Amino acid sequence: MAPPHSPTPGGVLEEEQTSKYVEEVLSKLPNVEVIKPAKTSLIGVLKGAKPGRTVAFRADMDALPIQEETGLPYASKEKNVSHACGHDAHTAMLLATAATLSKMQQELKGTVYFIFQHAEEQPPGGAIDIVESGELKGVEAFFGMHVLPNFPAGHVGILPDGAASTAQDIFNLNIIGKGSHGSMPHLGIDPIVVGAAIVSALQTVVSRNVEPGEMTVVTIGKFQSGDAFNVIADRAELAASIRTTSDKTRKQVEQRIKEIIESITKAYGATYELDYINTYPAIQNDKALNAQVRKSAAAILGKEQVFDAPMMTASEDFAYYRKIAPVSFMTLGIGDGPANHNPGFRVDESALQNGVKAQVQLILDYLNK
Repeated sequence: MAPPHSPTPGGVLEEEQTSKYVEEVLSKLPNVEVIKPAKTSLIGVLKGAKPGRTVAFRADMDALPIQEETGLPYASKEKNVSHACGHDAHTAMLLATAATLSKMQQELKGTVYFIFQHAEEQPPGGAIDIVESGELKGVEAFFGMHVLPNFPAGHVGILPDGAASTAQDIFNLNIIGKGSHGSMPHLGIDPIVVGAAIVSALQTVVSRNVEPGEMTVVTIGKFQSGDAFNVIADRAELAASIRTTSDKTRKQVEQRIKEIIESITKAYGATYELDYINTYPAIQNDKALNAQVRKSAAAILGKEQVFDAPMMTASEDFAYYRKIAPVSFMTLGIGDGPANHNPGFRVDESALQNGVKAQVQLILDYLNK
């Protein structure tokens, strides 16, 4: 029951076909009210016949600007658009969960929000739009599930209490030097030399500034300058991804990176333009909710299909739901295969049934607690 692929590269509010499909399915379910907190996001609201708590489960729906290379019968038909992170699987599972619980309305206590979210892959992220929409009234806990390859298909991973993912920040840096002929370097200011010094110095942020044991990554993913072998360019462009897990380290790393860029460009006589962007914070899993996930998953699947998952070094805008209530994010193994965001990413569909079972059991257990 996987929905159609998004028609465009997973950007903000571009999940039009998927959103339409989800709305059609939700609107046919008994006892489910459909609301739209954003243009392409939807929330299915199921109110039980008995009063009780309010819980939300979230699935992201957007695609990626990646050409699919799986060769599977249901591969994306849209050029350079595919669900290479498994968001179609997330959406399919939550639709099945909603369909199952909608038939249990008479025995259900409390209220369930089924969140189908846009733009997880596109900072600032669709979650913040839904959080700020005011539509998540009274929610006391948020749960989410993400498929991950290279874990046994259908096994549920319990991410750590506390930091379950990293915060992600980005910077785009333009170094402005002075162009010259390659044979006359004394007449120019070489932005490549400046950039190289910055790249080297940034390696010390993790090794010499961050407290040992604090997970931190500074990756320079872009360094572009010049067009000819015998010309000193006047500009260089750098871009980086920064991952941290605590607010303290996040602020420390940002400050240190800015200091390094400022001092090195000044020392070489260059100037710069820096755009430092704070994107998603780290997911902070609630200890009590994590314990409930473990208990519920083990009850329906068996203890042997529940494992302790390592912290995700990737980032997720699910973290924003913590602005409203405690959160717990878990993983679902989908068997051996290429990593998320790889053109060959694929899902062992046999895993999805266990994902639905775990979601249904978790929601029922939380509401009946």
